[in-house]
Amino acid sequence: MGKRGKQMQREILTILRDSKSPYSAYTLLERLQEIYPKIAPPTVYRALAALGERGQIHRLESLNAFVACQSEAHHQTSVLSICEDCGVVEENFEPDIFSRLSAALRKSGFSAQRHIIEVNGICASCGPSQAKV
Repeated sequence: MGKRGKQMQREILTILRDSKSPYSAYTLLERLQEIYPKIAPPTVYRALAALGERGQIHRLESLNAFVACQSEAHHQTSVLSICEDCGVVEENFEPDIFSRLSAALRKSGFSAQRHIIEVNGICASCGPSQAKV
């Protein structure tokens, strides 16, 4: 990867890390065009692919958008919770879920290549306050 490619990856990672909400590829393109007016969509997509392969970002399938990985241990699969009110995405690690899911799939002869679990709902900040019992 060339110098410009690595620069784009750094720029995208900075944008995603500074945001609590996900960004689509085209929203990232618009942000980057403020600095690099001639940047083209393939440049952004190549940078996103490289960051995704290294586990530094996650693609939210349900939103067709991206968020920065919130863990330093990129080898773990995440459960991503997405607030439908404010758009905040939180990353949680539950290794037992993935091992149990893989075991259940293996029973039918299916070999999981990748896990993506997204849960849409309302975060604690946006939800009704907890009633005291």
